[in-house]
Formats: sequence, structure tokens, C-alpha cells
Amino acid sequence: MGVSGPIRVVVAKPGLDGHDRGAKVIARALRDAGMEVIYTGLHQTPEQIVDTAIQEDADAIGLSILSGAHNTLFVKVLELLREKDAEDIKVFGGGIIPEDDIEPLKRQGVAEIFTPGATMNEVVDWIRTHVRQLAA
Repeated sequence: MGVSGPIRVVVAKPGLDGHDRGAKVIARALRDAGMEVIYTGLHQTPEQIVDTAIQEDADAIGLSILSGAHNTLFVKVLELLREKDAEDIKVFGGGIIPEDDIEPLKRQGVAEIFTPGATMNEVVDWIRTHVRQLAA
């Protein structure tokens, strides 16, 4: 994980979900807030996402899921990060995630979940507070 320079975030669309407008809006908001963003594009496997995060020296991974596969895909990303000794990369997510699934995902290691209605400022502020401070 990088310790200086801007916060680096991989924004990813895992699985077969083909809608990426929200991910692109988040990526733009993070860039506008001074973060470096690597957008992986659609239809990424958890392995591709974790490999990209490690190669890019990311501080965080933001997963966007609308397909309903969050319980499987979020957990797989967390498992791969553990296997690759990269648990210092924080994982947060957003999309259509039922309220009943949020706490179980957090117990498994997802740092935060943003559901529809979350503002860009909320996401940016959370990252700045919980990932690491921007370098001076």
C-alpha cells in the first residue's frame, strides 16, 4: 500500500453486471477530490480486481454491484486479498444491496457499503477518513 501521494482507488464492476454509470460517477467524484482512480471496466473477475489493486499499489477497492451477487463477489475479493497478504487494501462497495446483507458483509471485512441515495461527498469523506489522508 502506498504511503505518500494521492489515495489510489480501484473502482471495479465484478461479475456479469452490465450497468456502470454509478461506478463511473463515483470514479469521477474521487478524481475530482484529488484521488487517483483506476477503473477496471465491466465484467471483471475477483481475481482480476485483486491483481489490479496489487499491481496499482491501491489503497482501496470500490466494488459496484447491481446484479445481486454481492454476497459471493465481495467475499471472494476479501478472500483473495487475504490469500495474497494484501488485507491492508480496504474494500468498500455500493449498489443495490439489501439492508439485511450489509452487516453480514461488514462482519466479513467489507469496510463500508453505500446504497442508493448516498452522496458523492459522503463517499469521498469516508475514504479520506477511513483509507488514509491525502499527502500534504
